Amino acid sequence: MLIYHIVLPEVWAAFDSGLYRHPSLDSEGFIHCSFADQIEGVLGRYYSNESEVVILEIESDRLMSRMIKEPSTNREIYPHIYGPINRDAIVAETKKILRRK
Repeated sequence: MLIYHIVLPEVWAAFDSGLYRHPSLDSEGFIHCSFADQIEGVLGRYYSNESEVVILEIESDRLMSRMIKEPSTNREIYPHIYGPINRDAIVAETKKILRRK
């Protein structure tokens, strides 16, 4: 199953190992992800002040960390990853321009 993680370009650029650890893993205990149909809503709610993001496409069957589908914003079910994301689970990365600088 494909899931998606939205990350700021500077955070993604700093990733240089085999395991990706978003800061939310330390602060909240998991990495926030979305299903394809949730991406635009997440972008509007949390990234409206950003000019660009990177959207990681993750194959959940390849994850070494546990993924749990659980309620979050508006009681909607979102995938959360409870641990780092191994590089080989990331099957694509796409830069998305949200607004011109």
